[in-house]
Amino acid sequence: MLFLWLYMFYSCAGSCAGLAARGSPAPPRAAPPLPPLLPGEPGEESSLEEQRAAPDAGSPISSFFNGSGTKRLPQAIIIGVKKGGTRALLEFLRVHPDVRAVGAEPHFFDRNYERGLAWYRDLMPKTLEGQITMEKTPSYFVTKEAPARISSMSKGTKLIVVVRDPVTRAISDYTQTLSKKPDIPTFESLTFKNRTTGLIDTSWSAIQIGIYAKHLENWLLYFPIGQILFVSGERLISDPAGELGRVQDFLGLKRIITDKHFYFNKTKGFPCLKKAEGSSKPHCLGKTKGRTHPDIDQEVVQRLRDFYRPFNMKFYQMTGQDFGWD
Repeated sequence: MLFLWLYMFYSCAGSCAGLAARGSPAPPRAAPPLPPLLPGEPGEESSLEEQRAAPDAGSPISSFFNGSGTKRLPQAIIIGVKKGGTRALLEFLRVHPDVRAVGAEPHFFDRNYERGLAWYRDLMPKTLEGQITMEKTPSYFVTKEAPARISSMSKGTKLIVVVRDPVTRAISDYTQTLSKKPDIPTFESLTFKNRTTGLIDTSWSAIQIGIYAKHLENWLLYFPIGQILFVSGERLISDPAGELGRVQDFLGLKRIITDKHFYFNKTKGFPCLKKAEGSSKPHCLGKTKGRTHPDIDQEVVQRLRDFYRPFNMKFYQMTGQDFGWD
């Protein structure tokens, strides 16, 4: 009798617990916290929404890939330059099924290096075998410590630099700052240390970034020139498929992104995607891209062209490419 009573007790314990669990609603799960927002490079920053959606804004394709695969350190990085066209290049590249990229700029090798490689890897999207992990942070190109740090991570990292006429780039840089700080001094007054003597103020970042040859010398201490691809910001607008073809070859990818992916938006003045990654709708870069530049004194523009000319010539020699900026 005692045995029968114990048998009934233990049998009820399991089944009754299950009934109780089914009869009582489970307490609601707390929503997972949003990932910490990453600082953006002025001029190339991602919006709050973009950062929270990074890396891939929750498309069906992205959700599939994010559910499987492995987080890896990037095999390729777009390292520069600010206002050169890096955001456009990244958005175009993300159409390729074998490219997985972080949406927001990690700024690991310039601002967050002390957080460590494990932190950096955790920011990356998951990839399957044969896919390439990428990120872009335009300020790396002008950060003195960045080449050694990236080389320390992997000497085989492929680097991409999007360059643009340094005079136009400087004006674009200024235009963006002006949109945020309308009371800043004029472009002309910031350009010169002394306008009477015509001495250019190379300490102003808008001018300094465009001295490409100087920055490239630092990178060549750690990476061979063949491991760096230089993309023309001008040709990225006039012939996006052609430039993307070069990038895909450089990354060892099949040429999937072609003319059929682009259309030219006359209002914005640059190419847009017919279909963005994971979407069936056309996609153009946001309103912060393609701003109208202010009128700049043509004498100042010419002085800047004269200033940059020797640096441009050296850059052409170093890269083996004539970008035609004069």
